[in-house]
Amino acid sequence: MISARNIHWIVVLALAGFGTASALFAGEPLEVIKVSADRAIQILKDPQLQANKKKKERIERLKEIANPLFDFEEMARRSLGPHWRRRSPLEQKEFVKLFRDSIERTYSNNVDLYAGERIVTGKEIIDNDYAQVDSSFINPKGEEFSVVFRLRRTEGKWKVYDAVVENISIVNNYRSQFDRVISKSSFEELIRLLKEKAG
Repeated sequence: MISARNIHWIVVLALAGFGTASALFAGEPLEVIKVSADRAIQILKDPQLQANKKKKERIERLKEIANPLFDFEEMARRSLGPHWRRRSPLEQKEFVKLFRDSIERTYSNNVDLYAGERIVTGKEIIDNDYAQVDSSFINPKGEEFSVVFRLRRTEGKWKVYDAVVENISIVNNYRSQFDRVISKSSFEELIRLLKEKAG
């Protein structure tokens, strides 16, 4: 059985696997994933970046690859669910920033978990400005887990807004957590907690 920690890492690797290849393969999500995942894994496997003193550089190189391909606003909006439209534009903007900071911290904190895993892409489905790419995540033991990439075309580029590992969606996972905090307390408390984690 796959652990919550492993699910988190699979999602992190999946999301970090999107890179600058989007400029080369705009309109072809499957190729974006295949080429870009390889680029991210090359960074993770690079022996010159394995030393502890190179961790910051390794993280920065992954950020350069991953950040341009995240649709942070779409992820944040979906993660906040029905609470999104109740917020003012300024509150939405602040939430997107804090959400982005949270995603960046996640893959920064988990970058050392990489242990030779690889991603094998499968079929691609494109529906106008949305796409889905089915793939598999294979660990060194040969264990295979399904990973579904969900992308949206915005300003001519395909950007990831969700990844689903073994039927567990990162967006739905965040939505459940955020809704729990807001329902028990308030949106302001959620913002406070996100700021606290960022501190």
